[in-house]
Amino acid sequence: MDSFSELDLSKKYTYADYLTWKFEERVELLRGYVFKMSPAPNLRHQKIVGDIYGSIWTFLKKEKCQVFIAPFDVRLPVPKKKNPTTVLQPDITVVCDEKKLDVQGCNGSPDLVVEVLSPGNTKKEMKSKLEIYQEAKIPEYWIVNPEHEFVIIYTLNETGKYISSLPYTSDDKIESQSIKGFRLDLGEIFQGA
Repeated sequence: MDSFSELDLSKKYTYADYLTWKFEERVELLRGYVFKMSPAPNLRHQKIVGDIYGSIWTFLKKEKCQVFIAPFDVRLPVPKKKNPTTVLQPDITVVCDEKKLDVQGCNGSPDLVVEVLSPGNTKKEMKSKLEIYQEAKIPEYWIVNPEHEFVIIYTLNETGKYISSLPYTSDDKIESQSIKGFRLDLGEIFQGA
């Protein structure tokens, strides 16, 4: 398919379909449904993504985990289905199991995903992603809100449900449960952007 306008947005698609699309627009598949990604993010969004990515990359330089920045396809497992119907492009993805990496990106649940909100993010999209990340048993999920300068961290509990932190602000340093020993100073992240 050469044009985004040819897609039937009421139809469900698979990763096999996704690989055939040749249009310029960036999209994600959430349980088979196409979501057009926001236009190019603003400068502040990009600086925050870059600073978080750079901090994680520097920390992981000599570790087995790897960090990736969007665009980077994360194909999430769907029970009893061979062809994934969920393909997301989190702003930042950390993968510690190299068997999950292939030439297309990550096939399976990463250890940490970070989404930095943009004005184009919808409540429905964010709720759907939270549910998908929980269902895929991604151990840790950060939502970064540049406008109000806070971060919420979701971590899986023993029953496989996300527990949300209180909002962390620019006065806080946050620690990752998935990347042992990693700390991030939010004051540096928000004030530098």
